[in-house]
Amino acid sequence: MRTEDGGFYDEAVDALAAREYGRAGDAYARAGWRVLSAPRGEQDVSPFDADEQGWVGEGLAHLAASAAAYRVAGAPARATDRAVEGVAVARDLRRSYADRHPARAACFDEFVADFRAVGGLDGVEAAYEAAADAYRDAADAVDSPQALATTPLFEAAADLVQQFARGQADGEIAVSWSDLHGPDPGDPGAFLAHRATYKRQRLPSLVAAAVEDGYLAAPRGTTEYATDHHECPSCGSRHVNWVGDDTLCLVCSRPTEPTDG
Repeated sequence: MRTEDGGFYDEAVDALAAREYGRAGDAYARAGWRVLSAPRGEQDVSPFDADEQGWVGEGLAHLAASAAAYRVAGAPARATDRAVEGVAVARDLRRSYADRHPARAACFDEFVADFRAVGGLDGVEAAYEAAADAYRDAADAVDSPQALATTPLFEAAADLVQQFARGQADGEIAVSWSDLHGPDPGDPGAFLAHRATYKRQRLPSLVAAAVEDGYLAAPRGTTEYATDHHECPSCGSRHVNWVGDDTLCLVCSRPTEPTDG
């Protein structure tokens, strides 16, 4: 993460590794609130400024992860509350971008749909369709959809579906760039609208699977396969995921232990 979250993101990852999803939900919420109040810490970046990078998106991503963790923890009421909060914040922030950056504004519509999907709210399909329409309407204002999609705002909006998908794929990358985006960057509207269409088709079922399994994977950080220096005491894997301050098993997101080689 490239924003100032007060260390609460690392605490959330610790809690995910311990399967303490209620604690993870709390920590993610605190990370989100910290980023929303001052996305870049001491730097002069206001959450209400329509900056080119959209740093505030990382705060929304933390709130969405908070709702996800509460769902998996078996606390649907708290997940609903966090999702309702996220919808309101995303809509509020959208107003800062609507005139100057319509495609970035559409990304906040995408966040609104994500919060509805993760929190179990009504109107999921309609929200994703509205986001897709907003991307298509913003096409003429987009010079390079590939460059736009690599900014912090758009990457943050991709984090949650990728995290949910990892839990169903032994920690592997199960949602790729090409999955999320359309095939033709020469058509910016369709290229970006595909994000909303793909999530509408996939995210609700991924959420349902995570809730049923009682398992939310940790985010993917820096990875190494078939190491000679770590082995997971829980599942025996030697694949490692360094994320936050933790060294986790890539496969099961439990803490992994160093070996003698």
